[in-house]
Amino acid sequence: MTFLIRLREAVDRHGELCVGIDPHRSLLDAWGVPSDAAGLERFGRAVVEACAGRVAVVKPQVALFEAHGSTGLAALEAVLADARAAGLLVIADAKRGDIGSTNAGYAAAWLAPGSPLEADALTVSPYLGVGALDGLFAAAESGGKALFVLAATSNPEGSALQLARLGDGRTVAASVADAVAQRNARTAAGHGLVVGATVDRADFGIDATGSTPILAPGFGAQGAQLSSLRTLFPSDALVLASASRSILQAGERGLVDAIDAARAALPA
Repeated sequence: MTFLIRLREAVDRHGELCVGIDPHRSLLDAWGVPSDAAGLERFGRAVVEACAGRVAVVKPQVALFEAHGSTGLAALEAVLADARAAGLLVIADAKRGDIGSTNAGYAAAWLAPGSPLEADALTVSPYLGVGALDGLFAAAESGGKALFVLAATSNPEGSALQLARLGDGRTVAASVADAVAQRNARTAAGHGLVVGATVDRADFGIDATGSTPILAPGFGAQGAQLSSLRTLFPSDALVLASASRSILQAGERGLVDAIDAARAALPA
């Protein structure tokens, strides 16, 4: 079964909300848990427990676990295992991407069945060339998984590269979107794009239609409103509305209510 089929089924059951698992130091402090591997594990597993049966997708921010070294990665492994057991789809927000031989290592770590860090999808950067990701694409497809490729990000530093024009007039971001769409046309895998909810897609030349899922960070604390999902993206687009701090700040006891409120805010 392809990732696209699994994603559509999960979204049909639970809606478009994607909950980020972002153990920022300020959130750990607010929760009253230590800023160490044990605190990260408690935090992440609590988020997974609250999300189970309520949302389709969770998205751990890998860097915040890596910052604690091997013990942080061990905590992430426990969180990922819980998510798999709960039937949640997991997007590892690791933003990997390198030359082919190095990407093989990333594929083994994040996409290989049975890996301790196994996820259903992985965020990747295409800015060493989309073609350099071929091995990662193939590894994902072989296991019914997918990549979410950075296309139009909300950070201001990204626009200089992503809005640059190619000889054919397309933006770099649009060329990335076209390459992912072409891969999906050949494989029906359901590889996606990362498109910030706070950017003007028209400027980037991205229409967000077709069978390319969109992972849209920026909802909640970054300013985009969940209630505006249908006006920010086409009604027929498969968009994962990603929210993190606006939900996580509710604390361990308030997570379920915060998740339910976020789901209710999404348009029907």
